[in-house]
Amino acid sequence: MNVVKKLVKYFFYLLIIVGIAAWIFIQNQKPTYKGELELSGLQEKVTVFYDSNGVPHIYAENEEDAFKAFGYVHAQDRLWQMELMRRIAAGRLSEVFGKDLVRVDKFMSGLGIEEAAYKTIADLKKDTPSYKLAMSYLEGINQFIEKGTTPIEFRLVGLEKEKYTINDIYNVFGYMAFSFASAHKTDPLLNEIKEKYGNEYLEELNIPIEHLTLLKSTKKEKISTEFIEAINEIVEKLPVSTLEGSNAWVLGPEKTQNGKVILANDPHINFSQPSVWYQNHIKTPNYEMYGFNLALTPFPLLGHNKKHAYGLTMFKNDDVDFYIEENNPDNDLEYKTPNGYERYKTYQKTIKIKNAKDTVYELRVSKHGPIMNGLIDHLKDDRPISMQWIYTHLPNKLLEVGYNMSHAKSMEEFKDGVAKIHAPGLNVMYGDADKNVAWFAAAKLYKYRDSLQRKVYLNGASGKDEIQEYLDFSENPQAINPKSGYVYSANNQTDSTANFRYPGYYLPEDRARRITSLIAPKFNFTKQDVATMMYDVQSPIVTEVISNAVDAIEVASLSTTEKKALEILIQWDGSYTKNKVAPTIYNRFIYEFLKNTFKDEMQGGFNQFMNGAPIQKKMIAVQMAKTKSVWWDNVNTNNIVEDKSFIVNASFKNAILFLKNQLGEDISSWTWNSVFSVEHEHAIGKAGGVLRTIFNVGPFETHGGNEVINNHTFTLDSTGVYKVKSGPSTRRIVDFSDINNSMAILPTGQSGNRFSKFYKNQAESYLKGEFVKMYLNKAIIQQSEDRLVFLPAMVEE
Repeated sequence: MNVVKKLVKYFFYLLIIVGIAAWIFIQNQKPTYKGELELSGLQEKVTVFYDSNGVPHIYAENEEDAFKAFGYVHAQDRLWQMELMRRIAAGRLSEVFGKDLVRVDKFMSGLGIEEAAYKTIADLKKDTPSYKLAMSYLEGINQFIEKGTTPIEFRLVGLEKEKYTINDIYNVFGYMAFSFASAHKTDPLLNEIKEKYGNEYLEELNIPIEHLTLLKSTKKEKISTEFIEAINEIVEKLPVSTLEGSNAWVLGPEKTQNGKVILANDPHINFSQPSVWYQNHIKTPNYEMYGFNLALTPFPLLGHNKKHAYGLTMFKNDDVDFYIEENNPDNDLEYKTPNGYERYKTYQKTIKIKNAKDTVYELRVSKHGPIMNGLIDHLKDDRPISMQWIYTHLPNKLLEVGYNMSHAKSMEEFKDGVAKIHAPGLNVMYGDADKNVAWFAAAKLYKYRDSLQRKVYLNGASGKDEIQEYLDFSENPQAINPKSGYVYSANNQTDSTANFRYPGYYLPEDRARRITSLIAPKFNFTKQDVATMMYDVQSPIVTEVISNAVDAIEVASLSTTEKKALEILIQWDGSYTKNKVAPTIYNRFIYEFLKNTFKDEMQGGFNQFMNGAPIQKKMIAVQMAKTKSVWWDNVNTNNIVEDKSFIVNASFKNAILFLKNQLGEDISSWTWNSVFSVEHEHAIGKAGGVLRTIFNVGPFETHGGNEVINNHTFTLDSTGVYKVKSGPSTRRIVDFSDINNSMAILPTGQSGNRFSKFYKNQAESYLKGEFVKMYLNKAIIQQSEDRLVFLPAMVEE
């Protein structure tokens, strides 16, 4: 008995020791939000006040000190995120996650992002403010690597910390530009449709094709999906956020109750943990900016101070083109040009793999860009396909752009900075205390010959399909203080550019129509009105889609349950609220409709069509409004010619049958929240089990849907369960009538450190449509309990 008692006592002591050790470990893992730290290279003391949401308010006597401190505090909250971001473009994810990421690394490392960065960095002027502040920022990050704790993620995957360089900043710029682009998700599929089924099928997708072409046509041959599926797999496996869409509007003084400008912006980005944006407020005697920064970016893409505010949406212009090259039949290291054969540039690329041998591949690059056949394994197309991307072809001034936008003293200075953007294409929104509002479609735009369709593969050998002219920024779509009194952007098609409609991958008009319908008639907007509008979930389009569908439905053939479901759809106002049944019925019906319309032709490419191609969203309303279409007829049925009535009725009946099997006979239980949820996944939490519980945030029921203002996007697929992929990465309202109390919210929290109190403290508020203040008032900021002071490090003699 005494032995048992002793064992129990020792076990109890062991538990205490383990508990104490765990407590000490956790305390050491937390970011340092108060106290004093030394930073080498500081000229003066820097004080950082952390507000109640973990936002650092950095007060310094000069900008170089401020950015050094910013680098340190950014790293202690987001070092793991920085590490992943810098590895993507460099093809170094396999070093962390093993062989499953080799395909991703091979593709990303072959795009030329690093090579373009080397050229840019070699030409950078080292005496410019933008360069000096970027280096100060990097120095702050590297001092945290030396002095700060190692994030738990590094320990879990066995990764050693490495110092950061300016190359890493440009790798993040490159990844950002890649994630904005849509051509790689769309063009291979459209080209396959054209080649296998002909021009008529593309023309019905609103993609006119010139009929004279040198490309082969093997009508109704099976579509090759290797390229399409590989791109989809690569995007799905990326462990950090990709950028999707966005809303923004800026209300001029005549539209607001207080006669001052209000800016609203909510960039739509894939949800992940940590959230994509890191908030910060920097104040020196000559500079102030409350900014939202991506990992490893010294200057904010979203920002405001007491003088001006800016935000962005994705322009969605086409800046990627694919070419079919023609190899020399006697030497496949050469390709045909109008001036004879030229030799491909070739590179040996090495990918390091965790717990496995390195892999080496050869990359070939034509004058247009890298050959995709070498980047995507098992691509069966025997023609060399190259990718031309403006981001890697033209000088990169994004570091200078960030500096100019955040340091502009006037709207003209701001515009001059925006004009330097070449890629990715951005709609930059602007408002200021002088009552100006503006929108600039910022990108280096260019022209090809008339009638050339850039959404299918171009002829690389002829010389006829080359860029003919780069446009001056003055010809880009833009508006300054328009008569309407406001500007807006929702990734919709912009106005004409140089007298033609600029090609792109614009999203449907749903959100744009809803935004303008709410803004146009109202002239007394308050900050709270804008906040309510940003949480709006009503679609102006779905009621039109339903009306056009109902015209084709044979009501007499419906069962009692089907009639009840149809009546629910007819009475629906298009609002995606949690307790409504109509969104559940509608989305299953639309999935069946798209499947029955397009899958027989697209085959394996149908998944990509549903999971990434913007054209799918645009085609829902367009296709439902048609009475005749080549897409209705199923190419796999020989004795039947399907029409709209057949497709719509079969789709509706299939949808109701599916929902009865999925959710039961009681239609009232088919509520939107029974199939719709959001979870913010951490790269390590994706492994599932206890790691999911520790690192992920959620899952939660949520409020919203595809292409409403509170845009919570999901993939329509066979499961009937809709997991939100992306949404507002921040909701942000800057009101110049009350600039000290402008508002924002993040989807989870400010910190990426799992042991920080700011890891997920905003998650519940975000889901409710609530906001927190973005403080600029020093008197209020100084009341914070969390105060971190950076002192110049003592120099040892």
